[in-house]
Amino acid sequence: MIINAKPTPSSLEDKIEKLDDGTYLISVTERAESGKANVAVIKILSKFFEVSFKKILIKNPKSRKKIVEIDI
Repeated sequence: MIINAKPTPSSLEDKIEKLDDGTYLISVTERAESGKANVAVIKILSKFFEVSFKKILIKNPKSRKKIVEIDI
């Protein structure tokens, strides 16, 4: 499954919200440095979709809008 995600680093809490257009708005408390926010995005998505951390891959880790592949 492939989803579009728009992460917001340095938020007050970790949360995920699905927008009407199918994009997931993901807020993480980690800062956007050294890939820490991307790891936090993968962790929150693994909990949300109830899959292993290793089954989630961010296709474009340096872009603001992420394309995420989830192996279900």
